[in-house]
Amino acid sequence: MGPMVCSTGGCETVQLSEYAVFFGLPVAFFGTVGFASLFVVSLAGLQDAWFDKRGPTVLLLVLSGIGVIFVGYLTYLEAAVIHAWCQWCVVCAILVTTIFLISLYKLRGWRAAAETASEE
Repeated sequence: MGPMVCSTGGCETVQLSEYAVFFGLPVAFFGTVGFASLFVVSLAGLQDAWFDKRGPTVLLLVLSGIGVIFVGYLTYLEAAVIHAWCQWCVVCAILVTTIFLISLYKLRGWRAAAETASEE
């Protein structure tokens, strides 16, 4: 695998740092597995059997919450330790944070709907 190419030059610095490996595996592996998991849960939540249930939204919130914590740590390392920014890492951080916020919003909508239903 060659170095990741980006317009800032920071990707290679980040990828070649000692922090590019986590528990013996490349950080990119965790990102791939994480985003694949979010994708599968999202698709499952769109199926008729799960569309009106909270389970997929809760799972999406939990998984993306773990992702937010992980990318927060990695972003801290980029800023405070490595002193380089990988544009792909920043995009991933924005995406997982957006998924987390949308899931939170959706879950709050479920709560509001449940409260309205209980009042009727």
